[in-house]
Amino acid sequence: MVVFADGRDSHVRGLVAGFAVAGRDSLIVPLERVTIATGGAGDPVRIPGLDGRLPRAAFVRTISAGSFEAVTVRLGILHALVAAGCTVWNRPRAIEACVDKSMTSLMIARAGLPTPATWVTESRETAAAILAELGGPLVLKPLFGAQGKGLALVRAAADLPPPEAVAGLYYLQRFVGPSEGGFRDHRVLVSGGRVIAAMRRHGETWITNVHQGGRPEAWAADPAATELALAAAQAVGADLAGVDLIEDGTGGYMVLEVNSMPAWTGLQSVTAIDIAGRIAADLMAAAFGDAARP
Repeated sequence: MVVFADGRDSHVRGLVAGFAVAGRDSLIVPLERVTIATGGAGDPVRIPGLDGRLPRAAFVRTISAGSFEAVTVRLGILHALVAAGCTVWNRPRAIEACVDKSMTSLMIARAGLPTPATWVTESRETAAAILAELGGPLVLKPLFGAQGKGLALVRAAADLPPPEAVAGLYYLQRFVGPSEGGFRDHRVLVSGGRVIAAMRRHGETWITNVHQGGRPEAWAADPAATELALAAAQAVGADLAGVDLIEDGTGGYMVLEVNSMPAWTGLQSVTAIDIAGRIAADLMAAAFGDAARP
């Protein structure tokens, strides 16, 4: 088992322990250390420590920041592993679909799943016209981003930052106001086609991410949330997904985002379930057969 990660954080240590329970050795390698070398012995995808061999399964915990060229090569390596028969979680297509919030929104909408109305444009003038027509507020999000960083509420054209401040792209999503319980949303963790844990996140402001001060609370996902989270993961092709849901005000939910490389520290703090162990078991089941899943 290979874990592509930049370090040995609690997530990686938990996965390695889960693999060890099943008697599987683990190799932790930063994806940027993998090279492509043609013309020699062994597979052209060279993973340090495997002597030209390929793993049966690989888990993508992190893909570190880099140039467009570097990230392209790293994703290409993941594509090559999938093509060679390696079980990769998450598959590069799912990672590409979730890292790009515009593609996530597109795929969720095409699947017919409820999600706040979203607009993506490279034109500040178009973004201003959308605001003028709708009257705001809209949530401005960075296309590539996580953990609630870079979010802003915009109510008028004057609130829109210049193009250079948003990498030349405006991703705008209809703001969903607080429910009767205040500012809150829900994280549902999907693994191997099942929901393994969920939590409700409360915030003093509309940004409820745990890394931004949100307070996690144990929550048992109801059937409607479970069904929607599973459908959202399927829509983007993710075997592992952190699906963020928000209440729609009518007793249902809407999909806010889908994360293909989710952290689970906050979620683990409010559940007795061994999340890393469950994920490890699900990956092994996918790679070696259902008998590998406890």
